[in-house]
Amino acid sequence: MKKYLLSIAVASVCFAACKNTTTLPEIKPTLVSQKTPHDTDDPAIWVNKNNPAQSIVFGTDKDEVNGGVYAFDLDGKIINDKSLTGVSYPNNVDIEYGFALNDSTKIDIMMFSEREKNQMRLYAVPDMTPLDNGGFPVFEDETDLELRRPMGISIYKNPATNKTYAIVSRKKGPTEGYLYQYELITNNSKVTAKLVRKFGTFSGQKEIEAIVVDDALGHVYFSDEGVGIRKFYADPAKGDAQISMFGSEYFTDDIEGIALATYTNNEGFLIVSNQQDHSFNIFKRGDNSYVKTLNLGTIETDGCDVTTQPLGSKYPNGLFVSMNDEKDFFFHSLDSLKLR
Repeated sequence: MKKYLLSIAVASVCFAACKNTTTLPEIKPTLVSQKTPHDTDDPAIWVNKNNPAQSIVFGTDKDEVNGGVYAFDLDGKIINDKSLTGVSYPNNVDIEYGFALNDSTKIDIMMFSEREKNQMRLYAVPDMTPLDNGGFPVFEDETDLELRRPMGISIYKNPATNKTYAIVSRKKGPTEGYLYQYELITNNSKVTAKLVRKFGTFSGQKEIEAIVVDDALGHVYFSDEGVGIRKFYADPAKGDAQISMFGSEYFTDDIEGIALATYTNNEGFLIVSNQQDHSFNIFKRGDNSYVKTLNLGTIETDGCDVTTQPLGSKYPNGLFVSMNDEKDFFFHSLDSLKLR
């Protein structure tokens, strides 16, 4: 009898750990993507401005030898000829538009961190041409290899100068200067990455992975996973002082992926994964005040991304994509989140 009761107790614990524990009603996804082979982590949405219904969701799949950055159509199906495989532990991925490759050519770009090679990668999208000659090394001045392993990445384009930067976090780092910021410089269509600053406070608890940049307002946000969401200036010229830290009281454990939904008149929302609660907390873009918590049905979400652009009949007012811990991604029509 005791063994039977113990089995029930163990099963109950497992059920609680493996299923969504929030008491909020579940907002079911519009669809769930095709599964990847290994371990999904972070998505990035590329909006096809000429044909929004042909937009692509890129999602990382972590493996030390045969990881990938998979391309999905808006039905959640893998697009094989747009997907990258044979990547050494791709972690986070981001998109930027209108990168000046030379004086006459502007392209859209995708960047991702390749942890096992201590580098970041740069590709043109949607043609998937590499622009980095095999990769840009990161954290090169660190003598301890454990401090060179990149995780999070976000791209910042300064609207005043059109300079483009990659901001990179890592698996382990110091209490100050955890993030490195690299300017992407072109010369006759050849791209190089130049370190321009080290910044970012770290609590020493857990790690820093998720980063998002608000290009228009010039802010960079990142998850100090054990304590809160930190906010800094994205432009190095504005200094390295922290603007604020917020959200601590709304998270159970592991503050993870951050997505920024932007609207006109500088309105918008930050959507942040509360990983161990299997939910998302919403904050206002301007003052970063708390708005609400949502249960979107995902398990232990690492990364997420959002666009407010219409993407066809399934997503008439935008799309939110989040990683799910079952080797797939959840696609939610942005309307279902009822942000405004």
